[in-house]
Amino acid sequence: MKLTGAEEELMNYLWDLKKAYMKDLLDAYPEPKPAATTISTLLKRMQEKDFVGYNSQGKSRQYFPLVSKENYFAKHLQGLIKNFFNDSPAQFASFFAKQTQFSSQELQELKSIIEDQIQDQ
Repeated sequence: MKLTGAEEELMNYLWDLKKAYMKDLLDAYPEPKPAATTISTLLKRMQEKDFVGYNSQGKSRQYFPLVSKENYFAKHLQGLIKNFFNDSPAQFASFFAKQTQFSSQELQELKSIIEDQIQDQ
């Protein structure tokens, strides 16, 4: 399941905070801050999508992510590779390396990461 842009923005704040009350989430936003009702609606939708959970603390709720940022990003990346690169990680890697204009040092670092992954398999 996917998050909307507004939900992703809120989720990023929650991933950074790890656990947060509504006030903490509102404080994380830059000015102009969204209305508390907007955040509340987003949190409710995100709970229905099983991205966010909460613990009741009296009348307040402390929210926490149910999905890690890494898992969410990995799933999106897999979808991107499937939909735009014919399900070919090699096509994606080629496009990524050519279009991002990495320096020689950055390309060497990527090469080293790939070589480490090959050795670990």
